[in-house]
Amino acid sequence: MEPTPSRVPFVRRLAIPGGRNGRRMLVIAVIDKVGTGLWAGAATLYFLYVAHLSVAQIGLLMGLSGILGIAGPPLAGRLADRFPVTRILLGAQLARGAALLALLTTNDYALLVLFSALGALPDRASSVLTKLFAARVAGPQRIRYQAIQRTAANIGWAVGAAGAAAALTVGTAASYRALLLANVASYVLIAVLTLRCAEPPAPSRVVAGQTSPTDAPRTPSGPRAKAATPWRDRRYLAFTGSEIWLFLDDSILQVGFPLWIVHATDAPVGLAPLILVVNSVLVIALQVPLSRFGETRAAARRLLVPIGAALLTGGVALAASAGGGPWFATGAVLLAAVAFTLAEILHSIASWELSIALAPGEAQGAYLGVHGLAQSAQRSLGPIVVGTAVGVGPVAWPVLGATLVVACLVQHRLVGPTAPAEHRVDTPVH
Repeated sequence: MEPTPSRVPFVRRLAIPGGRNGRRMLVIAVIDKVGTGLWAGAATLYFLYVAHLSVAQIGLLMGLSGILGIAGPPLAGRLADRFPVTRILLGAQLARGAALLALLTTNDYALLVLFSALGALPDRASSVLTKLFAARVAGPQRIRYQAIQRTAANIGWAVGAAGAAAALTVGTAASYRALLLANVASYVLIAVLTLRCAEPPAPSRVVAGQTSPTDAPRTPSGPRAKAATPWRDRRYLAFTGSEIWLFLDDSILQVGFPLWIVHATDAPVGLAPLILVVNSVLVIALQVPLSRFGETRAAARRLLVPIGAALLTGGVALAASAGGGPWFATGAVLLAAVAFTLAEILHSIASWELSIALAPGEAQGAYLGVHGLAQSAQRSLGPIVVGTAVGVGPVAWPVLGATLVVACLVQHRLVGPTAPAEHRVDTPVH
């Protein structure tokens, strides 16, 4: 009998799940994030100084491209249930590179919006496809694999961002174009590496960590049987809806902290970029060790309690930071950053496991595609919510934290033991 997650030998915990293909996909994740880190820091400046767009035009361009990108996850998930996931991922990577490269061909605003939107679609799709590949290749060890992958991605992002910072000291149009081409080259490289990844076997319905059959419900067979669809699964849709709110930690860290530090506290302005450094360091240090606390659906459900507590703590600390001098404000902001980062780490673990455990094996791609809508929607909704909180003032942060606690409690009930028996995924069908 397989050991339970808590009894897995230490040597096996050091190994990377998924074998050779799992290791290759980790390399792909690092290269992908290095390229993204290089371009993300330069994208706005490229549109400003090379394409000569106004700030308003840039904001509209990014907003419109984000709207189209929302369609990426469900489209990718549906295709992944019908075609090899590696080939769809390959196509998405090449499409991302082609759309980005097309930006060099024009300064026409309409075309820049079009190319940016066409790039956002496969970009959002790639995240779902990578998650689906990881779930299939790592099997019962999917949570540990996700933690390693997320850690590797953060390292790649940090390397790319550092490279962009160095290149941007030059500040010429050529340096912006070079960063864009470096990101395009990263897409070509990961496409080549993806070609070398074997297609992971399709999953059957087996819970992570289980190896013996149970009496989980099965989809009816026969000519009249209908394939499972997340759009008719009210529980999964409600779960995804609660996820939109819980993903707000991303906008709070990236948008809320800088605005709040500058406009409402006596903390030094230089603390704003340090917050993202603290976030990256904590994710790299804690993501893998903490992943063992969410290796089953029941364990992932239990994480929702500390997630809510961390979110509320972060909200209270941000509110308190507006009421003291520079040292007090700095300490309160750092405490809030640690709390929101801890919530982010734990939520990534719980969200990963629950989104897969609640999905039937035969429609896993479609379900994960719908779940991917939560992050896409948050990227559009989050800055608005966070900007409003900054405008309202200190009282807004504890209130926002309380609403996040409510979202945790709602989700805790949705995925509880009274829900239908969990679907079984991840064991390959040979």
